[in-house]
Amino acid sequence: MSRFLFLPTTLAVACVMLLASANALQAQSSSEGYQLSGYILDAASGEALIGATVWCTSINAGVSSNTYGYYSLQLPTGPQKVSVSFIGFQSQSYEFDLKDDQKMDVELASGVAIQEAIVTGESFNRIEDQVQMSKMEIPMDQVRRLPAIGGEVDLLKSLQLMPGVQSGGEGTSGLYVRGGSPDQNLIVLDGVPLYSVSHLFGFFSVFNADAVKQMSITKGGFPARYGGRLSSVLEVNMKDGNMREYHGTANVSILASKFTVEGPIVKDKASFMLSGRRTYLDLLLNPVINSINANDPSVETDPRYFFYDLNGKVNWKVGPKDRVYLSVFNGKDDFGLAATEREGVSTSTFDFGLDWKNQVLAARWNHEWNSKLFSNLTLTQSEYNFNTGIQFSETENNADSTSSSFASLYRSGIIDYAARMDFSNAVNNKHYLRYGGNITLRKFNPGATTLQFQDSDFPGIDTTFGSSELQSVERFLYLEDEVQLSDRVKANFGVHATALQVNGTFFPSLQPRAALNWKMKDGSALKFSYAQMQQFVHLLTNEGLSLPTDLWVPATDEVTPQLSTQYAAGWAKTFGEIEVSIEGYYKAMDGLISYREGASFGNTFNSRWEDQVTQGQGNAYGLEWLFQKKIGRTTGWIGYTLSWANRQFDAINSGDWFPYTYDRRHDASVVLMHRFSDRIDFSATWVYGTGRALTLPESTFRTFLPSSFTTASSDFDALNVEVPSEKNAYRTSPYHRADLSLTLSKEKAAYSRSFIFSIYNVYNNLNPFFSLVEEDVDGSLSIVEYGIFPIIPSIAWRAEF
Repeated sequence: MSRFLFLPTTLAVACVMLLASANALQAQSSSEGYQLSGYILDAASGEALIGATVWCTSINAGVSSNTYGYYSLQLPTGPQKVSVSFIGFQSQSYEFDLKDDQKMDVELASGVAIQEAIVTGESFNRIEDQVQMSKMEIPMDQVRRLPAIGGEVDLLKSLQLMPGVQSGGEGTSGLYVRGGSPDQNLIVLDGVPLYSVSHLFGFFSVFNADAVKQMSITKGGFPARYGGRLSSVLEVNMKDGNMREYHGTANVSILASKFTVEGPIVKDKASFMLSGRRTYLDLLLNPVINSINANDPSVETDPRYFFYDLNGKVNWKVGPKDRVYLSVFNGKDDFGLAATEREGVSTSTFDFGLDWKNQVLAARWNHEWNSKLFSNLTLTQSEYNFNTGIQFSETENNADSTSSSFASLYRSGIIDYAARMDFSNAVNNKHYLRYGGNITLRKFNPGATTLQFQDSDFPGIDTTFGSSELQSVERFLYLEDEVQLSDRVKANFGVHATALQVNGTFFPSLQPRAALNWKMKDGSALKFSYAQMQQFVHLLTNEGLSLPTDLWVPATDEVTPQLSTQYAAGWAKTFGEIEVSIEGYYKAMDGLISYREGASFGNTFNSRWEDQVTQGQGNAYGLEWLFQKKIGRTTGWIGYTLSWANRQFDAINSGDWFPYTYDRRHDASVVLMHRFSDRIDFSATWVYGTGRALTLPESTFRTFLPSSFTTASSDFDALNVEVPSEKNAYRTSPYHRADLSLTLSKEKAAYSRSFIFSIYNVYNNLNPFFSLVEEDVDGSLSIVEYGIFPIIPSIAWRAEF
């Protein structure tokens, strides 16, 4: 099919199918009753509650509120009773005589005691009731109570405690989901994709927990509305802002300080939320550096490092059926070292810098077309930039006054502009349609180097070279239907049609999705899912730390898109307050990208990035167990993953299959939280994981080279040459660690304050951060592991007003 006809044809077919099915279902549903719809809100703040439950016992049916708190449920004519509930809030029941479509906005009050927290409405929307599988959510209240290194709570580190989600190493915040790499995670903040989520070289994420209302991660069984990545979708939603009162929080830890303030602009009409965070490592180091400089005035050094992030949001109820949201995020890391040396009339300066920055903007408009049809229009911009540079200069302050300087600056980045439209159509209680489309314009700068040289005696040099900028356009349409096939069987069927245009090349893709929930007689459920995914962006990265030197590049006529097919099957049931789920999965991947052997970030300075990479395939499979308790005085979970992840590249490891660097056979976590009273809160975590796979030298041999290649010489120099093992043939020691946290709170007249005491790595196990092969005195080789995080106690102070 011609590339010019692919999307229009797909759109036409989708529209015909959609209109035909919607009209038929609408005609059928009009005789079955009327629609109850509205918003579910927090009574104290007026914020929307995501995933709250509306349940009607008489028809044994219910529905959950969407991302904006909206719900729509079809009920028969006559007297009805519905209950509305949400985790951590007091449930409400309503009775009314339904004679027409009715609008009912519901406000739920937070539970005054922990025992009043409600899990679900009339046992609806438990894990065994949901068609969606492979989706996990940690309530934000639990996230903020988890132990944290330096007292700085981190959203991504909390997700690493869940089965199927692994960390990249000691202390890092990267996510490796079901054998995938970090670029295969679609991470969205208020609907906008983020291309870098790391501060401090990966030790912290960019998400400020105080600014976040809700987060969830989907590892498989992707509905048709999701696309663009192979491994997971992480959705993070910022707080909307309190509609009724002004509130704020302030937090001071040993690493950073942060604040959050929110309140009404116009009461019950418009609100705002503003949150900021900054580390002060540079402020703590400056006095030390100044005292060192004072001892030797001829040499001055000025190291610097800090990061900050800023979140802002405005929420405006334009009318009874329209709402507008404006969101902004800005974050930056700045690392560098400057030095000045003075000797007589000569002055030499040196300056090295490294900085990277994220910026996100979003505007969203919700509209309720009628009691069944809800839409959301989103306009976004996401930008990521990385800069590094080095500069030398020398000045002679004599009669001739000569000077020379050299500077090198490397820049890379990505920026995208997108528009997206989503529709939700609650046709009846057996069919819930979702459909929409998106267009994204991406501009890539894979890397450009600028060199500048100036000298008093020579002409100056100013030149730029490197990879040229690229531009791509990605479009997609989707259609999905969540359907009740019988009393015991529910399903979600959909299709995601997408296409990429780049450098005159066209990549179309049609991706089917299917999920099935089969309810057993004992109340448990068997679940099955199938999903094809395609990814049009790649991340050039060296295995190891999440560094800002990682480069985003598009699929091109030389580098094809990434593809995956994932199958999953599972079993789920709720026992009282404990959710239990077991899932098995198999994922096949193609079009994976890696640097060629011997290539790295440095090779892209003066050559095409396409020449430095190779493509291959991979697979991942495993079993995941999760036992989770979300309510009560004691909460937490136990998770375990048994998994395998492999890769194959023709140009790596002689073309043989090898374990992926983050192939982790066993991964276990235990999380316990207990609230003794309103004043005392305790939490503990323990994690265990198989060691990372890595490549190390297995032997060395000695060779001899002539001392000089330009003159005749009988002298030779000895050179030791290391012979590496097969790719990732070795593993580091297993990783295991326990953390503790104790929070002591007290209510004051105008505010409440808390002291948070935490201990990272309680039993001081120095987990391996990197490994080296070192030669012993007898000439034999041994593997030596180095750790960087011993036991770390910390304290933080928090105030809420």
